[in-house]
Amino acid sequence: MLPFFDNEAIVNILIVHFLLSIRFLALIMTASVFALPSFPNPARFWLAVMLSVAVVPSLDIEIPMLLLQNWTSVILVSGREFLIGAAIGFISSMPVYAMQFSGFLDSTLMGFNMMSIFDPLSLSQASVLAQMKYLLSVWFYLHWDGHILLLRALSESVTLVPPGLGSWGGADQIPWLEWLGMAFSIAVRISLPIFGSVLLSEVGLGFVARTVPQMNVFILGIPIKIGVGLVVLLTILPSCVDIFHGEIERTVEWALEGIFFWR
Repeated sequence: MLPFFDNEAIVNILIVHFLLSIRFLALIMTASVFALPSFPNPARFWLAVMLSVAVVPSLDIEIPMLLLQNWTSVILVSGREFLIGAAIGFISSMPVYAMQFSGFLDSTLMGFNMMSIFDPLSLSQASVLAQMKYLLSVWFYLHWDGHILLLRALSESVTLVPPGLGSWGGADQIPWLEWLGMAFSIAVRISLPIFGSVLLSEVGLGFVARTVPQMNVFILGIPIKIGVGLVVLLTILPSCVDIFHGEIERTVEWALEGIFFWR
């Protein structure tokens, strides 16, 4: 027990606040709706602290003082809490990443990858369509209260895996590869109509090249593929949003299943 505290209950409450703040901070740093570089770091820290203050009064958790006897145990317990929050943030953000990856596939098919823009949010070069779909997915994630659902899932994780308690194991029962495959499948499903339309336009340009050899199909093909892709993108965008909406709750459930690795 810390020498300047005589009451073990006070020490326990402070340690619970500290560990939960680390778990909330890890989620804020990894979840796509909070992980933007434009979000100030002090705001992230204070948000994590306020969330822990709001959650702790409803909990009845006692941290074993044996875990606080040395710095090695404290670092291991803190790292475990950080990994739990990071796992929830990353897995629950899979629909956003899938939407962004589908935009990258669309840009590749339409030829937009030859140019890129500087993204002030991620401070890196990004494809135009990938950035558009990323911002669109983040907006709809917030519109459908995905951030609230994410914070509720994190609060539920405190009950399922209390801080400082439990053990490591059960990773062989969690379908990590299946979840990653499903995220890739979502991106392919969103980009499949554009892939089909661009393929048909390529076939049509092949017929034109054979029937009218004087026409330069390489120059003509670039604006045609871009135009066809944009028309199809505007047509299927509502369906893409519906697919994205249907995956939000499921990925949050995956995130809660994933924390059983630490239970």
